[in-house]
Amino acid sequence: MSTTPTGTPAARTTRPRLLRGLSWLVLRQHRTTLICLAALAVLGSLWIVYQRGRLIGLLDTAGWPEQDVALPVVGQQYSYLTLLLGSLPGVLAVFLGAPLIAADSEQGTAQLVTTQSVTRRRWLIAKLGWCFLITLAVCTTLSAFFTWWWTPYRSVLSDQWMDGTVFDNTGPVLPALALFLTAAGVTIGALLRRVLASMVVTFAFCVAAQVAWDVSREYLAPARRLTYPLDEELPARLSDAYELDSWIATADGQLYGWGTCVEATEKASAACIADTGIVSNVYEYLDYSQMAAMQWTAAGILLAGTALLTAFVLWRSSRRPL
Repeated sequence: MSTTPTGTPAARTTRPRLLRGLSWLVLRQHRTTLICLAALAVLGSLWIVYQRGRLIGLLDTAGWPEQDVALPVVGQQYSYLTLLLGSLPGVLAVFLGAPLIAADSEQGTAQLVTTQSVTRRRWLIAKLGWCFLITLAVCTTLSAFFTWWWTPYRSVLSDQWMDGTVFDNTGPVLPALALFLTAAGVTIGALLRRVLASMVVTFAFCVAAQVAWDVSREYLAPARRLTYPLDEELPARLSDAYELDSWIATADGQLYGWGTCVEATEKASAACIADTGIVSNVYEYLDYSQMAAMQWTAAGILLAGTALLTAFVLWRSSRRPL
């Protein structure tokens, strides 16, 4: 044993930790989850890079964009990927958010920690901060890579930009949706305080929330209308548009359903059109150019919901034991 000049044992040097105290404790408690999610982000990103390179090779061989191509093999892999990304927010809510507080309440860890020198609110902030940070990092990474793949080659991939498989998985929507559902899982876990019950209720909530989100997506931007002559084809500039509704109209703007004047014979249809004075088609739609604004609006709504749920959990924790 080495000694100092005075003959006393030398102090053993320790390596400084990047994280200390409560942050280190929370990270160590959830290190397995952290490793799994980090691996998911890395492997998912590598898969997207590989599939994008494979798509580029197939398109070059087929002579795209000069020639139209059909890529069923790439489409299958693309479907697997969109299924994974679309399921990720719900998986994080059920397996990360719901047990985050419920497991500690059920096992007594919350009482043990908060009876030491750590307040309930400080402990919750550390837990929630870790949970939201890893959720944001993983989903932002995967969303950025998927956006990088989809945007330049969207014309050869199967889904339209307004489909949930694209709209919810690109840009800021995926991390925002994951944060909201995870916050909902945390809130349910804090209220029920039982892991299994919290996970089941969170799963049901995620299913209901996804259904409601699918219905409300088209209301994120004002609809546009285009009127064009009755005997003309749909204008080419609407090839990327998402149709909301369509009518036929008279010269003074009176609208009729698209099935009006669909008679048994062409002569009868022409007579009906002449009698009603129908002269044009009216097409109501959302344009692809609105996508970015719609996604940021959606992200703002979801993040506001996340903030409200988080504030509720912190408020409740200051008034009731965990």
